Amino acid sequence: MGIQGLWAQELQIAQEGVAEGSSCTPYRGEVLPAPTVSLPELRSLLASGRARLFDVRTREEAAAGTIPGALNIPVSELESALQMEPAAFQALYSAEKPKLEDEHLVFFCQMGKRGLQATQLARSLGYSGARNYAGAYREWLEKEG
Repeated sequence: MGIQGLWAQELQIAQEGVAEGSSCTPYRGEVLPAPTVSLPELRSLLASGRARLFDVRTREEAAAGTIPGALNIPVSELESALQMEPAAFQALYSAEKPKLEDEHLVFFCQMGKRGLQATQLARSLGYSGARNYAGAYREWLEKEG
């Protein structure tokens, strides 16, 4: 199930709610905001080598410029990439597959929307250290480029 499928499912659950008289707490389908990383924090994480940075823009966008050290995995491929066996991930992306327990997995895009989607997707797959660089490549280019 892709991101759109997850969102459709969330919306359906939110609209249906829980049957009246149910003893359980209603689930309203709220999507919790994904944890974010600010530019100063990103600089610090990159300088210390503690961040894994993922550019979830298209290959064409990433080829035109990206944050140094970022691995490009378009958001359209992310779900399957994060579910691959480590050897398959390594073969396809020439990089080590992130581990579920990795603390600083930072996703970004051009403006912030796809980075947020990617972060929420990664967290739904168990990557609890996934965070969104909300300033995105746009902010990086303005302030660091």
